[in-house]
Amino acid sequence: MQNNELIRFAAKALGIFVAWYLVYDLWILPDGRVDHALSLHIISVAGGIMEAFGFEPWYAGRVMGLPGANGIEMVDGCNGLEALGLFVGFVLAYPGPAKARLWFIPLGLFLIYAVNILRLIVLAWTQLSAPGLFDFTHDYSTTAIFYIVIFAMWVWWANLGDSPRAEA
Repeated sequence: MQNNELIRFAAKALGIFVAWYLVYDLWILPDGRVDHALSLHIISVAGGIMEAFGFEPWYAGRVMGLPGANGIEMVDGCNGLEALGLFVGFVLAYPGPAKARLWFIPLGLFLIYAVNILRLIVLAWTQLSAPGLFDFTHDYSTTAIFYIVIFAMWVWWANLGDSPRAEA
């Protein structure tokens, strides 16, 4: 990436990120419906997967747990909506083939969503089987994996965008 392309990318990325945060912080977050629906959906899917493996999760609004454990509340900051927006913003801002964006953005959104579901399952299982490790698992390991996946997707996209056939 040449210097003028880097400046153009940085300007586009900054504009997209500012717009996303304005929309998210001023409309989506205060309204709450999108975050609430996404949180309930993640809890439902995670619980369904756990049921398929023989667990019997319980639900109370945005809280899901396993019998014998307190449960985990899926709060707005942990449902991945902000990260999904940042991922899309990066892909839109970084040069790359337009056709590739049509499959890469949905793939990335699905992978980030799936990792967040897996994160919730791991947290519920940790809370039940090793409650002393819950805080570490929540604060460091599952969060790190979540952002490593996002970073890996960004690197993948940057390599697609920097390929000789890439078009802005």
